[in-house]
Amino acid sequence: MKRAALLAACVAVAFAPLSARAEAWAIEHVTLIDGTGHAPQPDMTVTVDGGRIAAVTPSALAKSPKGHMIDAHGKYLMPGLMDVHIHLHGGVDQQTDTAETRTQALAGYLYSGVTTIYDAGNQTENILPLRAAERAGRIASPRIFATGNLITYPGSHGTGMAVNVQDFEKDKDKLDRHIAEQQPDVVKLTLEEEGWGARPMITLMPEPLLRDIIRYYNLHGIRTTIHVSSELRAEEAIFAGTDSLAHPVIQGPVSDSFVKLMAAKKTPFASTLTIGENYSRLAEHPEFLDQPLYAATFSPADRQTLKTKVRAEYQARMWTAWMKLMTPVAEENIRKVWAAGGVVAAGTDQSSGPALQRELELLVQAGIKPFDVLTIATHNGAVLLGKADTLGSIEPGKFADLLLLNADPTADIENVKKIAFVMKGGQIVDESKLPLAGGPQKRRFTP
Repeated sequence: MKRAALLAACVAVAFAPLSARAEAWAIEHVTLIDGTGHAPQPDMTVTVDGGRIAAVTPSALAKSPKGHMIDAHGKYLMPGLMDVHIHLHGGVDQQTDTAETRTQALAGYLYSGVTTIYDAGNQTENILPLRAAERAGRIASPRIFATGNLITYPGSHGTGMAVNVQDFEKDKDKLDRHIAEQQPDVVKLTLEEEGWGARPMITLMPEPLLRDIIRYYNLHGIRTTIHVSSELRAEEAIFAGTDSLAHPVIQGPVSDSFVKLMAAKKTPFASTLTIGENYSRLAEHPEFLDQPLYAATFSPADRQTLKTKVRAEYQARMWTAWMKLMTPVAEENIRKVWAAGGVVAAGTDQSSGPALQRELELLVQAGIKPFDVLTIATHNGAVLLGKADTLGSIEPGKFADLLLLNADPTADIENVKKIAFVMKGGQIVDESKLPLAGGPQKRRFTP
C-alpha cells in the first residue's frame, strides 16, 4: 500500500464520522458582500441546497424557498475566509504537537471564520491524513489544500521538510513519487539564498532547475507557488513561470518597475504579514492573547507559555527587531501592488484562525480599505489556489462556504470577528461541538 493511502487508512480509524447531509437554507433580507469586488447589496436572499449556493436574488424577487429560512435583517453575508499560506502544527512547539493539537487548530480555523486553508509545506504524516479526513467529512476542519513536502535544492530553504532535487533528469523519479504518493494540490518550491536580517547565506536553487520543475508540475496539471523574499528572486520566479508567490517582497522597498510587473502579470501572492509582526506583538503586547478568539482557540497552558517562555525568547532575538523594522516595508509593498491592480491574497504563514483575522487588520493598517481586504481574504485566495470556479465568492453553483456577521465589515475590519455563524458546504458549524483548545464554547447561532 502506498504511503499516503496507508496514512489515510490510519486516520479512518482515528476519527469518528462527523459529517451530516447538507441542508437547504434561505438567508433572507441580508446585506450581501459577495467577494468579487461588487458593492455591498442590501436586502438580498441567498439560497443554499446540496452544499452549494443555489440562487442569489433581491429578497423582493426571491421565490418561496424550501428548507430552513433565516431572517438576516441587519446582518452581513460574505464568503468564508481563506488562509492561503499556513504550516499546520497545533502546539506551541514541536514537542507539544500531537494529532489532538492539530485537530484543535483546524477547529480553531472554523471558529474564526476560516473555511479554506492551504498548507504550504509540512511533514506528510502530519498533513496528508488530515486532508483525507477532511475530504471524507470525518473531522471538523476547513477545506484543506496541501503541498505535502515542498521542493527545494539541497541545502536551500526548507530542506528539512522537502524533496531535495539537484539534477532534474536524475531526480525526476523523486518528483514522480511526490505526485503519485502525495497528490499535491499546489506544489511549493523555494528560491531563497537568505543572507538578510540575522540569517547567513545558504545555497540557492539554480534558475534552469526551477524552470524545469515548474514546467514538469504544470504539465501534470499542478499549480506552483515559490517562496521568495526579495524583488530579484520574485522577478526570477515570475519569469520562470510560477503560478503564484508565497510571500510579498520583504527585504526592501519594491521598485516602480516591479509594481508594474505585478500589475501586468497578475501573479497572485500571499500577504504573510502576521508571521513577522507576531514577534514584536508578542514581545510588546502579550495581552492580545486574552482576546476572545485566542482564548477560545488556544489552551490556557499554551497562552501562558507564549506570554512567558516564548515571549522572553522573542525579546532576546535580533530577528524580532528586524521584523518589526521590515513589516511596515512589506505593508507598503503590498499596498503599492494592490493599488496598481496586482492580486493580493491573505495568508499568515502561521497555524491559527486568529492569525488570519490579525492579517486582515494589518492589511488595513497598510492602507487598503476594509472592503478591498474582504476580496483579498476570499476571492483572491481562490484565484491563488486555482479554485475560483468553486470557491471564494457568493455566486450560484459555488460551494456554500459562508460567514454571517452581526456588524458591517466594510465599516470596520474588526467586525469580521462578530460572527453569527460559519457555514461550510451548506452546513452551519455548531461551535459547541468543536474540539477547541480553549474548551467548549457556546453556540453563536441556533437555526
